[in-house]
Amino acid sequence: MTSAPAAAPETRARRLHRGLFGLGVLLGLIAEQVVLFAVPLLIFQDTRDVSTLGFAFALEWLPSLIAYPFAGLIADRDGGARLFSRVTSGRALVLLCAVALCFAMPGWTTAILMANGALLSVLVAPVRMSIEKMVPQVAQGEKLATTQSLVQNMELLAMALGPALAATAVVTLGKLWLLALAALVFALAAVCWLPLPRQEWQRGSGGARATLAELGLGWHLLVHNKPVFLIGILNFAINLVVATMMSANAAIATGELKASDTAYGMLNTVVGIIGLINLALIPFVLRKFHVHALGVAGFTLVCAALLTTGGAHSFVVYAIAYVATMTGAALYNVFNRTQRIKVIPREHLGKVMGPFYLLNLLSMPLAGVVIGLIGDRVGPQRLIVLLTLALTVVGGVLLPWTMSSFRRALADQERTAAEGGSTDEEPIGTEVH
Repeated sequence: MTSAPAAAPETRARRLHRGLFGLGVLLGLIAEQVVLFAVPLLIFQDTRDVSTLGFAFALEWLPSLIAYPFAGLIADRDGGARLFSRVTSGRALVLLCAVALCFAMPGWTTAILMANGALLSVLVAPVRMSIEKMVPQVAQGEKLATTQSLVQNMELLAMALGPALAATAVVTLGKLWLLALAALVFALAAVCWLPLPRQEWQRGSGGARATLAELGLGWHLLVHNKPVFLIGILNFAINLVVATMMSANAAIATGELKASDTAYGMLNTVVGIIGLINLALIPFVLRKFHVHALGVAGFTLVCAALLTTGGAHSFVVYAIAYVATMTGAALYNVFNRTQRIKVIPREHLGKVMGPFYLLNLLSMPLAGVVIGLIGDRVGPQRLIVLLTLALTVVGGVLLPWTMSSFRRALADQERTAAEGGSTDEEPIGTEVH
């Protein structure tokens, strides 16, 4: 009887931490969406060139790939909360500097925005690693899958609020001032994570050689963790096609299909509204269906919708297919995010997730380079169709293989636990604040 009163404050505190965690993630993603709304339009309307848009997309992603393994090490040592707040504040500062430079040198707008994208790309990695590190600190047990789903659906929710905010503000502020608005939202996101649990900074074991050894350990654990390695390859294939569509989105919507800036903004807003519905339904769906079923359904929807975007001759059909693609990706990512975290040792989570992100996000700059090199000659929509046909073949082999590997790995964990061995499922909420 004496233990019951002590449990209630802990539950309230944990609930508050999850709320602040989710709000900080959401605000950061909204700021990203405002930037993603403004920058491609500014570049495309300044150059009217699909290739430049593709190369800008590649430059936006490439630096983050280099940063991910190092960001994973830092997140392991930091714990996540402190790192998120500091780096997100840095993103706000970078945007404010870009706005000031664009006003001072308007003739250099495209170059400034591309450089700004590269700097923001470096800062994306520690933010993503902080989120990965904090999820198991704010959610354990049955809350883990729903919290992973929450993170995924925050991306879709941000697609509703971010473009809606941008489309409203652009009328009075103009596209360039939207970047200053995004800086403000980044600052608010940083504040949300200030009260979250913080562990003491864990110093590394040595200099450059020890750091390289830790990086090597992360790659070793990834390559020898069969289900996580397989899902990383599958993610790479999916991301390559989805990123090709995303990098050419502004050109397809406002160029080939003659949509207005407002319609372009509403496209992502509708994606976000679907995300709101998805956010409400996923906890109930997870009770009725195994997470693997969501993976299969999401992958199938992604492939079918991508083929439709490639063949669309009207903006309405393209918009519906675009929304369906992002919805399918959200369903697939519930499987992706929930399963991978179960089979990675928690003390090495950042070390493994750094190279994991590098592997599956390498497709993002590659998609931009592909659009930049052959987008004008082949046509972005035809290119999407060709890549999607290849994805259906690759995914048809990799997805069932990946799922069976997860089943075996989780069964081995349960067998080890039943035999009295140690597992990495112990709660880590007792870390020093």
